[in-house]
Amino acid sequence: MTELKEGQKAPFFEGKDQNGNLIKLDDFKGKKLVLYFYPKDNTPGCTDEACNLRDNYNSLISKGFDVLGISPDSEKSHQQFAGKHNLTFPLISDPDKKILSDYGAWGEKKMYGKSFMGVLRTTFIINEEGIIEKIVKKVDTKKHAEQIYKLYE
Repeated sequence: MTELKEGQKAPFFEGKDQNGNLIKLDDFKGKKLVLYFYPKDNTPGCTDEACNLRDNYNSLISKGFDVLGISPDSEKSHQQFAGKHNLTFPLISDPDKKILSDYGAWGEKKMYGKSFMGVLRTTFIINEEGIIEKIVKKVDTKKHAEQIYKLYE
């Protein structure tokens, strides 16, 4: 599994969002990108996280950030999730888990004493030049935007 560190160049990625648009890392040059990896559309924690980022989206934009979510769910699932919760930012579908793997966000998890492979909820803040500035591994799904702001205080 890839273990990215702050200060490293962010791995290139491209994928389709909920509307079928091709989104690439290069699209965010000149902006800070909140790149968040989450396990599954319409689950409680993932919904809390997405809605918190949605509720703070204008504030994030005004502070120079853009937002992009990635999970293994299909474009159709993302479309329904984004529509249901009025999400205004793109959600990339990564069913092959290539982007997840490149960012170290796919790996072994443990629950109830059992091990399985899954999405490791992680957020990367990528700066204007494509360098990983901050990594959040312990995401507070209900207050994620606030967590991001505190990294820059």
